[in-house]
Amino acid sequence: MAGTFGLDGGQAKPQGAAEAQTTPLIKDATTASFGADVIAESARQPVLVDFWAPWCEPCKQLGPILEKVVKAAGGKVKLVKMNIDEHPQIPGRLGVRSIPAVIAFQRAQPVDGFMGALPESQVRTFIERLVGPLGSGEDQIAEAEALLAEGDAGAAAEIYAAILAEDPADLAAIAGLAKLFIAAGELESARTLLASAPPAGDRDPGVIAAKAALEIAAQASSVGDAFDLTRRIETDPADHQARFDLAILFNAQNEREAAAGALLEIIRRDRTWNDDGARKQLLQFFDAWGPIDPATVAARRKLSALLFA
Repeated sequence: MAGTFGLDGGQAKPQGAAEAQTTPLIKDATTASFGADVIAESARQPVLVDFWAPWCEPCKQLGPILEKVVKAAGGKVKLVKMNIDEHPQIPGRLGVRSIPAVIAFQRAQPVDGFMGALPESQVRTFIERLVGPLGSGEDQIAEAEALLAEGDAGAAAEIYAAILAEDPADLAAIAGLAKLFIAAGELESARTLLASAPPAGDRDPGVIAAKAALEIAAQASSVGDAFDLTRRIETDPADHQARFDLAILFNAQNEREAAAGALLEIIRRDRTWNDDGARKQLLQFFDAWGPIDPATVAARRKLSALLFA
């Protein structure tokens, strides 16, 4: 079982939020980067340091296990790997005499550790002592969504990526990460990720929503300027293409009520325009927004009133 190290460490200030969001879950450290990668980062969350060497066979057994459990933790803990042959100073200062050795840092201090290649169950128990129960995939998705609600897209992306590293077919993580790519304007990355979804994704609400959002984002990149479109509509209220394009722009700006309103106005004026294009686009908005979004609920009610009046 894991044995506790009684070690002292230095104090450091935590990294800023913007910098921390770009920090991967697993990385290699050098003597020069140890302060930032371990001491400073552990002021934010626990960091495990895996001291290893290329010639160490038990290290080769433990390494993949550590990475698997850290990824499964969904961003609750980070892993830093240090090759003691290339960087002997840090392990020497910490009294590491045998490898593999793992030391956990928390609040800029070494707090626990173990030596030897432990089985996955014991590695998981060791990490849970630091961060609590790791939970299921659903718990991790809920945590990512909570982080998104708080505006921390970087941390949410790390959780989604960690889930997919463990299970590349996880539909909720595929949909969640794809939406983050779309929001960042990385449409090709989103398209590639969504293409990797298994066939069940064709029926999954989250994947359907992400695919709809991707198509809408691609449309938004090809429509005109909002001022010009508005002027065209004022000049000719029957310019349905301008009103349609304006709806795409409104949606890209997250002005969902205005986007739906523009399409509903086209339907009110000419239901058959562009082979029922306004209604089809509105339904695609509904897919992207989700069935319980207030904008979807309100617009669906208005659409029903127009179609069945």
